[in-house]
Amino acid sequence: MGVSGGVIGVSGGNGSSISSNNSNNSCIVNGNSSGEKMSWCRWRWEYQNHLLHHRLLSPAFVFFICCLVLYGSIGFLYSWVMFSKPAAVAGDFKSGSVMGLNSVGCLEDNEGSWSIGLFYGDSPFSLKPIESMNMWKNGSAAWPVANPVLTCASVSDIGFPSNFVADPFLYVQGDNLYLFYETKSSITLQGDIAVAKSVDKGATWQQLGIALDEDWHLSYPYVFDHLGEIYMMPEGSEKGDLRLYRAVKFPLQWKLERILIKKPLVDSFVIKHGGEFWLFGSDHSGFGTKKNGQLEIWHSSSPLGPWKPHKKNPIYNVDKSFGARNGGRPFVHDGNLYRIGQDCGDTYGRRVRIFKVETLTKDEYKEVEVSSGIKESSKGRNAWNGARYHHLDVQQLSTGEWIGVMDGDRVPSGDSVRRFILGCASFAAVTAIVVVLGVLLGAVKCIIPINWCAYYSGKRSDTTLLVWEKPNQFSSKVRRFCGRLNRAASSLRAKIRPNTWAGRLAVAVIFIVGAALMCTAVKYVYGGNGAQEPYPLNGYYSQFTLLTMTYDARLWNLKMYVKHYSRCSSVKEIVVVWNKGIPPELSDLDSVVPIRIRVEKQNSLNNRFKMDPLINTRAVLELDDDIMMSCDDIERGFNVWRQYPERIVGFYPRLISGSPLKYRGEKYARTHKGYNMILTGAAFIDGKLAFERYWSEAAKAAREFVDKNFNCEDVLLNYLYANSSSSRTVEYIRPAWAIDTSKFSGAAISRNTQAHYKIRSSCLQKFSEMYGSLSSRKSEFDQRKDGWDL
Repeated sequence: MGVSGGVIGVSGGNGSSISSNNSNNSCIVNGNSSGEKMSWCRWRWEYQNHLLHHRLLSPAFVFFICCLVLYGSIGFLYSWVMFSKPAAVAGDFKSGSVMGLNSVGCLEDNEGSWSIGLFYGDSPFSLKPIESMNMWKNGSAAWPVANPVLTCASVSDIGFPSNFVADPFLYVQGDNLYLFYETKSSITLQGDIAVAKSVDKGATWQQLGIALDEDWHLSYPYVFDHLGEIYMMPEGSEKGDLRLYRAVKFPLQWKLERILIKKPLVDSFVIKHGGEFWLFGSDHSGFGTKKNGQLEIWHSSSPLGPWKPHKKNPIYNVDKSFGARNGGRPFVHDGNLYRIGQDCGDTYGRRVRIFKVETLTKDEYKEVEVSSGIKESSKGRNAWNGARYHHLDVQQLSTGEWIGVMDGDRVPSGDSVRRFILGCASFAAVTAIVVVLGVLLGAVKCIIPINWCAYYSGKRSDTTLLVWEKPNQFSSKVRRFCGRLNRAASSLRAKIRPNTWAGRLAVAVIFIVGAALMCTAVKYVYGGNGAQEPYPLNGYYSQFTLLTMTYDARLWNLKMYVKHYSRCSSVKEIVVVWNKGIPPELSDLDSVVPIRIRVEKQNSLNNRFKMDPLINTRAVLELDDDIMMSCDDIERGFNVWRQYPERIVGFYPRLISGSPLKYRGEKYARTHKGYNMILTGAAFIDGKLAFERYWSEAAKAAREFVDKNFNCEDVLLNYLYANSSSSRTVEYIRPAWAIDTSKFSGAAISRNTQAHYKIRSSCLQKFSEMYGSLSSRKSEFDQRKDGWDL
């Protein structure tokens, strides 16, 4: 058998020959003996399979695949527990009322997820969000209305798919508010100008449609009056100039009036001051210009031009965090002119800064920064503007009240790309850890193939290889590095021996680190931006009061409880009903929302449903202090309750049935495929409605029974609801996960489950005698809410 040119030739005894070309694994047969032909081909086939098995199914390869499958399973389990959740809505699930459910809009966008909020105040420096004004809109939209009032869904729902809305400008016309803003089209991925109208001071908005759509990107729709005409000066720097449009039929029809300046100015505005018109804008196209840190001023006797540059242009060419780029409409307060700028230091549009203009002439310009009075949210990414807010338009109404619109985002610019990079880096780190584990366990003999290494002693007959390995060449250094890496692996294996206790511990730690990195990778790539957002109903958001009842022995639970739930998007206030012992100081509780401790004179479970005139939301979430679940579960429950505010909507179902009645757990309800009671230890209720029923004269005897047994206040409320209505009175929402923290603290109220259930069974008998049975009110578990979206 000879080797020549990569072809193996074999001569048989009868002169036949068989050759196989290694490049294509073909089998060439010459000769007359068919038996020898088949034997040689079979040998070649088995040899090829042996090579394939040796190279691809080696112990190292099998170990590598098994480890990745194991780590992948860990990542899948993590994503299933943390990010998969039951359906969000109840009755109108199929109608697509959840934001983006049946819309191609609201897609993840690297520019962000901007939305728009409304603010009111006695001055432009004391603005408060609309939810602080306790503004109600009768009906079923929200109680009270909460920011944001406009989102990408607002535009998408009327047939103009949008990824975000930003740069809002108000135009006030009597009692009507018109809101012009940028909407980024999900189809063309460019900005258009849309408009909405409100006739109730911003509580609700009617989307009118797209007001201006050009072939280039538009934003910053600065709208103003001049000599009875309405003008819009949007930012369209992509076109290379600054254009002015006039309303032909306000607010949806506009005509190009003229090109004001043939420069690509961004975020420009015009204002009259000192008998002259002034145009402020930024030109980022010049050589040496610092993006988002440049500002120019122009002046004219008319907003239509011609415009002359300020003597000191550019006014600014500074760091992007300074606030040089405009961030909204300038305003006059107490005779002083103020300019709003953008701080783009940490990320684009991080915050707005307000500057008081002290000097504005054709030759001089001077301004000083003043406090904006805007209080940033402490809820982080759970707040609609927790990460950044970069635009503000504030105006004074005829009533003297000030109104403002601001855009905000819960994620910084480029967040989706950053998460993808970090996720990929985490996956790469998991792969490296798999290799390290393989080295330690002996499944991987060397990290780099031997023939890559500089000190490989195999035969080197290829002259090109010898040239490639010339000293001081980059390739030679790479091969030396590979060799050292292999020696490092050998050294690591010598130091950490898996057959010792210390070695087993080290291997376990390395494996756990890999699992943590896998979960981190899944979180970044699959888990989204980390924000647990509120769910709108009919396009509007609201807030609720969180109420819990506790006492001194459970302070540890309470501290963790307040820190977690105060950061949920829709929580407006936390009320702690303190039943026994010395209450904590408010400073002891880490809350980012107002918290009130209501100290009760008597230790009674009836205090949970006590009338409280200081609660100013219709929705009250009764939630035990030892129950921990995700903010997203809470938000989904709140969304369902707003659809059925006359019901108890909660997370723990029970089925009351049988003769005699016997209290049983959730397993019994699921086995019998139905429920007719929701435990109010984790349930949304209409505070006024529920409290009035509970403290009615008809419930007096039942309340006394609750005090006597120190149990069953939640059972009583369910009976009172059922007694007051012939329709369905409870609604169940399955949480993705829930933890009972009392198991860790040892401060559980009902340690003896059997005794606890026995008391509750007697309550069922008593309340059934007083208010009638619940057995006929069985509701089936709804798979649309109870199923999992995987």
